[in-house]
Amino acid sequence: MTYQELYRKAFGMLWEAGCREAQSDARQLLFYAADLDLSTYALRMNEKVPEDISKRYLETVARRSAREPIQYITGEAPFFGYTFYVTPAVLIPRFDTEILVEEALRYVKHDSHILDLCTGSGCILLTILAECNRMYGDACEIKGTASDVSEDALFVAKSNAYRLRTEANFILSDLLNNICGTYDIITTNPPYIPTAVVAGLEPEVRDHEPNLALDGKEDGLFFYRKIANEAGAYLREGGRLIMEIGFDQGEAVMQLLDGAGYTDVKCIKDLSGLDRVVTAAWQTYK
Repeated sequence: MTYQELYRKAFGMLWEAGCREAQSDARQLLFYAADLDLSTYALRMNEKVPEDISKRYLETVARRSAREPIQYITGEAPFFGYTFYVTPAVLIPRFDTEILVEEALRYVKHDSHILDLCTGSGCILLTILAECNRMYGDACEIKGTASDVSEDALFVAKSNAYRLRTEANFILSDLLNNICGTYDIITTNPPYIPTAVVAGLEPEVRDHEPNLALDGKEDGLFFYRKIANEAGAYLREGGRLIMEIGFDQGEAVMQLLDGAGYTDVKCIKDLSGLDRVVTAAWQTYK
């Protein structure tokens, strides 16, 4: 069987399995299994596929047909121009979260101290650190601290720090329980999906991504309440709290922050016009 024939077979399998991006998935998995890119595939598409590569490819296609996310199969996910290592211990980095990073970069300075709660893969904090290293060069004195309740997630985040050539402090902590000191910026993408909604998510998310990072309890606001009530004690005067939210949670989260004493509370929308990030400043003296 040639590479082209094998690709077409895989495409059919993925299409029958209900994968919405069957064509793209089949191509990406072929390139992963056979160590090809678009140009080398064009040159070799009519060549016979070695048996070991064919077997490896069809194994990955079977996993994708079972609706396992392609990022977990390949072990990599793109984010903000970087490539992150991912496992089922962490959420897959998503394009929408880049809006949070962009917002944080508006406030970061060359000597800022940043805390990232529920860090998962570390994509938020490590991207900020990498971008600041690029912007400030030798003048960069930024410090980063990442926390997560999962040891497995912290292992992934540490691996990504090595990948991106960034340095950060990693702490095993349930939100702020084991956190010390004060910070200029606190970022977080906490679990925010209401428990009753989780069961109706696409199988790629519901059956494969960590429930610990998805389930925001009964109304999806459990972690925002805790963060709103506790984060001020860890922010310096004028420090920023920047949080990703669900598409329909902007007003509720802004009210939580306003009630907790934050100022300059605002919501940033994503490219689809949906609520995506809420940010606020901590002011002890008003």
